[in-house]
Amino acid sequence: MKSNPEDPADEPAEEGVVAVRRAMHILEAFGVDDASLSLAELSRRTGYHRSTVLRLARTLAMDDYLAQRADGTWRLARAAGWLGACYQATFNVHDVVEPVLRELSIATGESATFYVREGNQRICVARVEGPKSIRHHVRAGAGLPLNLGSPGRVILAFSGEEGEPYESIRRAGYMMSLGERDPEVSSISAPVYTVNWTLLGAICISGPLSRLTEEMLHQHKETVLSAANRLSRAMMGVRQGAVTAGRRGGPA
Repeated sequence: MKSNPEDPADEPAEEGVVAVRRAMHILEAFGVDDASLSLAELSRRTGYHRSTVLRLARTLAMDDYLAQRADGTWRLARAAGWLGACYQATFNVHDVVEPVLRELSIATGESATFYVREGNQRICVARVEGPKSIRHHVRAGAGLPLNLGSPGRVILAFSGEEGEPYESIRRAGYMMSLGERDPEVSSISAPVYTVNWTLLGAICISGPLSRLTEEMLHQHKETVLSAANRLSRAMMGVRQGAVTAGRRGGPA
């Protein structure tokens, strides 16, 4: 039987994978403010030759992932929008947040928590308890003050709160707290962002001040910042309201 010349199985496996990844990179080149992009701009953002971009864009357009406008520029089309809608409808915040918290807790040996803002409080959306028997306890759903402790201070700082310590927190990109809300507890927190780099909340580790000293907080700084960056990238496209709904047990 004669094979279909368009059958992907006829292509070398590696070549097919490369083509798919390049196509995905073209879709990822679009940002939330990009109504359309020229061929030259797509080429610049992906690093691919214009002829490669044009070939892949035309292929994506065949299945409505891209569409070409009358002026020759390209825009995301119906199929790309449908994928985004499906992602929003089926997204569960805990499926994304908890693995990052678990990795952070394992790496530091302390409890890891993700907070978002509700009014004048920070709400514990998700938490992974540390492995040690003596640890700082916070239950999921608990509301704590924004102006005490590093998670709340970070949320205020990256929400635009003026003055100190918020200016210093913004410059540093994180905050350490030693006994501020609870005299026996210390923590270090960093901001987490969503689409268009809008503040979503704060990720932190916390533990007894006797163990989690200022020196130890400094040692864990890069690990916390890395976790915040990974979670921010995972949460791109998620609305803050969706995260709050997920905390209450509804779909997020």
